[in-house]
Amino acid sequence: MPELPEVETTRRGIAPHIAGRRIVDVRVREPRLRWPVPADLAETLAGRRVEDVRRRGKYLLLDFEGGTLIAHLGMSGSFRICEPNLPPRKHDHADLVFEGAVCLRYHDPRRFGCLLWTADPPERHPLLAELGPEPLEGEFDGAHLHRLAAGRNTAVKSFIMDSHVVVGVGNIYANEALFLAGIHPGRSAGKIGLARYRNLAGRIAEVLAASIEQGGTTLRDFVNESGAPGYFQQVLRVYDRAGQPCRVCGEPIRCIRLGQRATYYCPRCQR
Repeated sequence: MPELPEVETTRRGIAPHIAGRRIVDVRVREPRLRWPVPADLAETLAGRRVEDVRRRGKYLLLDFEGGTLIAHLGMSGSFRICEPNLPPRKHDHADLVFEGAVCLRYHDPRRFGCLLWTADPPERHPLLAELGPEPLEGEFDGAHLHRLAAGRNTAVKSFIMDSHVVVGVGNIYANEALFLAGIHPGRSAGKIGLARYRNLAGRIAEVLAASIEQGGTTLRDFVNESGAPGYFQQVLRVYDRAGQPCRVCGEPIRCIRLGQRATYYCPRCQR
């Protein structure tokens, strides 16, 4: 599914087109997403101006005058900018049409995303209220990870993928960060020292920032706001490389399952 870098890439792509513009039309062709699109969304958004386009974890936050539209791309969703009169494709479920003939179109074949409105600060919404810190901001560091890991037997890979611990570290990036930090993904979170967590926190930020700069990871369903795929997959070190030689030591990359997810690691480089 789209992970933090894909969502951030989308945010950066759509923000210049819609920030400061007012809604002139809302077209909902399919309201049955993960949670139903509010029936009165068109009425609610009519005439409102976008004040900011933000991201919290994997959620996009479109801040309007008087409220926020919370959007999630689910497993297969994407936003793109297009002409308002462009005929919709299959699975183009909603259009937000802005002044200046700018249309933000939501596409989601699996319908596992969401478009929800809140008049309250979005940070209080149940979907966002208990999220951990952002991995690219100052409050996230090795001390934070070390403190929360104390006494926990869960695998470190599952630990850093817990959105209550830190947001946005999806499966691909957890594999990559643990490889760069030299930590076996199955090691118990509570048995890792502060120095290694400091290194891991830095590697998480490094991997995510690199992916954002390269436009996200190319997956079957992900496209950015213009319809072009991301390119980070070209430099993945372990993810989806089972049986291939480690780029550092040449040992074949192994694949196991942790928390029902494919987990890739180098048995020589990661301990």
